[in-house]
Amino acid sequence: MKITGIRPLVLGTAWRNLTFVVVTTDEGIEGVGEVRMVNNTETLLGYLREAVPHHVLGADPFAIEALVQRMWHHDYGRPGQVEMSGIAVIEMACWDIVGKALNQPVYRLLGGPVRDRIKAYANGWYTVERTPEEFFAAAQRVIAKGYRALKVDPFGAGSFELSRQDRLHAAGLVEAIRAAVGPDVEILIEMHGRFTPAQAITMANDLQEFDPGWIEEPVPPENLAALKKVSDHVDIPVATGERIHLRPEYRELFELQACDVVQTDLTMTGGILETRKIASWAESYYLQMAPHNVGGPVSTAAALHLAAATPNFKIQEHFNDFAEPYVHEAAPGNPPVVDGYFALPTGPGLGVTVHEDVVREHPARDIYFDLFTDNWHLRQAEAKPV
Repeated sequence: MKITGIRPLVLGTAWRNLTFVVVTTDEGIEGVGEVRMVNNTETLLGYLREAVPHHVLGADPFAIEALVQRMWHHDYGRPGQVEMSGIAVIEMACWDIVGKALNQPVYRLLGGPVRDRIKAYANGWYTVERTPEEFFAAAQRVIAKGYRALKVDPFGAGSFELSRQDRLHAAGLVEAIRAAVGPDVEILIEMHGRFTPAQAITMANDLQEFDPGWIEEPVPPENLAALKKVSDHVDIPVATGERIHLRPEYRELFELQACDVVQTDLTMTGGILETRKIASWAESYYLQMAPHNVGGPVSTAAALHLAAATPNFKIQEHFNDFAEPYVHEAAPGNPPVVDGYFALPTGPGLGVTVHEDVVREHPARDIYFDLFTDNWHLRQAEAKPV
């Protein structure tokens, strides 16, 4: 079997463009990958236009490791988020092809399942006014959808530090969420790399009474010594990793023991197999994996197959129950969240099928999403200036 071409498709939503890549073969089997690029969709498409003729066309989709190595190392330049995302969408499409050819779900090709269901948490649910009353009601809707864990960034457009008034407001939002969901639901705190170490420590102490499951990216991701300072001074687990795109960059994070939960995003780190390698490495340091997933149904499917076969998996992020209905319709096949868990995926390959007519009905939007502007949490990106 040989790869004969790729077919990129971009689905537009209010705040994110989802790039699907269909990989075709000479035996008629097609596979699909997907990634959400923050404000870099056209850059990704440009990379694919240049890389695919050199590295992908004519390749054996079963020889996944060899294909990834060519795309990663043979361009010589040091890759980053865009290149590793381009590799990932091709790589996960190859897994989809292999699973379909063998009539097996991908997780069976990764060593088989180590669990019979996959714990989930909701994100993207708090698209309401930043008042305790609105957050209380929104959190109750999350529970009504079947979740038993949810994540929130209550800090508005904060950066580096917050005023005392803003700190108290953020804590009040988390207090309202805890009141809405009760003591048994896990609340995860997203900080989006906003704060100085001192401010992150202060905020963690402010929120500790609400028993959060973790604080995520408390400081910008470039300085691991600063992250270590936070982890040494808080009693809440620390999660990070969504903005690390190369496996060697995890070495310092692991050796410093600067976090407790690793949040690799397989769509931006070279794909399923590369993330599996990172998970195995993390397991040696007794760290758990909670893969970052802000994408649509195909990236969710890939994450579920990885979770099914990864011993140190903790919990899976999921946005799409709080997205436009057509996001689900664009690639149906994933199991729903029931009582806090996904069932194992079914069907060969990734188990989802892209409906290209749905994608074409909702084309890419010319938008810019900024996490450091007022009301970003409403998930309504701004139009790019003409």
